[in-house]
Amino acid sequence: MAATVSLLSTYTNKADWNPSLNEHGYKKALQDTSWADGLRGIAAVFVMSSHMVLAFARSIIIPCHGKNGPADLMQRPILRLVGQGAAWVAVFIVLSGFVNSLKPVKLARAGQTEAALSNLATGSFRRSFRLVLPATAATILSCFITQLGAYETAKKSDAYWLYTTSPSPSSSWGTAVEDLVHAIQTTWTYNPENPYDQPQWALLYLLQGSMFVFTALLVTINLAPRWRVLTLVFLHFWSWNWGIKIGDPMVGVNVFSGVIFAELNASDIPLRFAKWSWLFAPPLVVCSLVLMSYPSQFQDWAPWSDFLTRGFWKIAPVNAEMSRFWPTLGAQLLVFTIVLSPHLRRFLSHRWFLWLGKISFPLYLLHGSFMRSVLAWLLFSRQKITEIEEEGQKHMRYPLPGVSTFVVVMPVFFVILFTATHFWAVKVEPYFGAMTKTAEDIMFGKSEGSSALPIRKD
Repeated sequence: MAATVSLLSTYTNKADWNPSLNEHGYKKALQDTSWADGLRGIAAVFVMSSHMVLAFARSIIIPCHGKNGPADLMQRPILRLVGQGAAWVAVFIVLSGFVNSLKPVKLARAGQTEAALSNLATGSFRRSFRLVLPATAATILSCFITQLGAYETAKKSDAYWLYTTSPSPSSSWGTAVEDLVHAIQTTWTYNPENPYDQPQWALLYLLQGSMFVFTALLVTINLAPRWRVLTLVFLHFWSWNWGIKIGDPMVGVNVFSGVIFAELNASDIPLRFAKWSWLFAPPLVVCSLVLMSYPSQFQDWAPWSDFLTRGFWKIAPVNAEMSRFWPTLGAQLLVFTIVLSPHLRRFLSHRWFLWLGKISFPLYLLHGSFMRSVLAWLLFSRQKITEIEEEGQKHMRYPLPGVSTFVVVMPVFFVILFTATHFWAVKVEPYFGAMTKTAEDIMFGKSEGSSALPIRKD
């Protein structure tokens, strides 16, 4: 615990946050976009919690017990967001569109189109490396500990998400290398699947969304802001139709929304609505969180989700995916509300949220491996394998421990996990940044003698 506090202090002592906000502070709050880091950190924590739910509390996934049956507390709207991983991935994608387009949009509105185009070129290059390099490193780490048998306890447990995502060791180290190469390759191909780190399925779509952003802005960067926004709105609605056909689970609609919100952020509209933020922001946030709570299955069981299901069939585009439609709209509404609200921006810019944002990507990459190894050891080390019946079949597994064990183990696990992710963010991520910078210098011709072919002198 002391080590974690020490690590946190190195970052949080540098951050200044004041919860008060008066009329003179509206403009300053609306110029600050650090809230995006805070929201990204919160989203990463909820993605992790959704995997906890799939492992230990799968009943939260359904909206209630049977058709019009009783609902547990954690099955109710908003509270059930702890198990809504897809909704928080949608938040990630909206934020990706927002953050990747902030600087190009600002430069374009200032008439610096050449600088905006240059920023798009370097941004797209860096984005690819900053996604692929850490993900590859996390896959290598997971593959290595798989070969050491670190996931065997999880694989034999009765925790659903743990035993379904825990790979078996390869037959030999040579085969392990082949399996590793295959895992890295399939992470970035159609229908992505990484057997060593299941959460990496979303990375291809984040990369795909970034390319959508860069391509859309490349085409529209010379347009006047009004026409650029109209074009982006058209792309947003158009992507509802073609998105699912190209293997895009709501990526286009989310990233184009993020670019539109970046345009909104660069305008004076948020300042006009700033003084009314306290009035419109709370109901809009509640509405967005309810939409994000829409279950992925048995949607007609609970009255509230059945109401949304019937609404889906009336208003959704032809090719929209029902389980993601409302969570997608909820994620977009949430970010839209924050862009307009200086109060929400200030709240999400708290230093603890910013710290979560700083470790969000390491947390996303590492939590699965730590759950399948450290958490499994802590929870099941004292359990005895017993016969458990599931769907008519009997299996020999470690049963889930009692509540008291979870109460003791979970705080210890979170200290270990967050210490490791902070270490990764502070000590490991800079190496990926340096590697990206080196590759950029070489491939952009910034380094002497970096040309692949001789340069003509005439």
